[in-house]
Amino acid sequence: MNLSFFDQFMSPCLLGIPLILLSLLFPALLFPTPNKRWLPNRLSTLQLWLLNLITKQLMIPLNKTGHKWALILTSLMLLLLTINLLGLLPYTFTPTTQLSMNMALAFPLWLATLLTGLRTQPSATLGHLLPEGTPTPLIPALILIETTSLLIRPLALGVRLTANLTAGHLLIQLISTATIVLLPLMPAVSILTSSILLLLTILELAVAMIQAYVFVLLLSLYLQENI
Repeated sequence: MNLSFFDQFMSPCLLGIPLILLSLLFPALLFPTPNKRWLPNRLSTLQLWLLNLITKQLMIPLNKTGHKWALILTSLMLLLLTINLLGLLPYTFTPTTQLSMNMALAFPLWLATLLTGLRTQPSATLGHLLPEGTPTPLIPALILIETTSLLIRPLALGVRLTANLTAGHLLIQLISTATIVLLPLMPAVSILTSSILLLLTILELAVAMIQAYVFVLLLSLYLQENI
């Protein structure tokens, strides 16, 4: 059976049971379990340092009211970071290449930030739909444009994460396939493409981390607007 390049994005199944839930839960096994000691080993120390760094970066644009979201945003950051990085390993499946999953993460959190703003400061939240000093004839058009841009935010979050990871996986598969095909025909060209593949893999490692950070950072900026 001939496999297409997009078969790698199909959710794996075992006996008809989708294994995407297992792919989502597996990253949690990589983190050491807490115990009564503050710093039991170097791995826990590194984990604590990483958590503090991520939390500090995400909480910079927020005031004290937004610090209640620290646990949610940090947990989401670690989830996306581990899933994206593990998806670069051979014979693995990346759940964040599925638009349905990314939208399931983006839409509820975006809606929660919007509802938080409507509950705490409804006038300021609705005031974002109409910039100050707008001429009277342009008011209906601007309200429509701002409402559309507001509603498209969760779609942009999900599509950005899906598109970047999908494009990277496809490029890696294309170049790796070309490297294997060219190896018996043109070894010199195959070595060149393998070096390009190595550089692309390093780039994808950076993209996996950056996209996880951008996803959560944009959510924190949306939260900043509403608190």
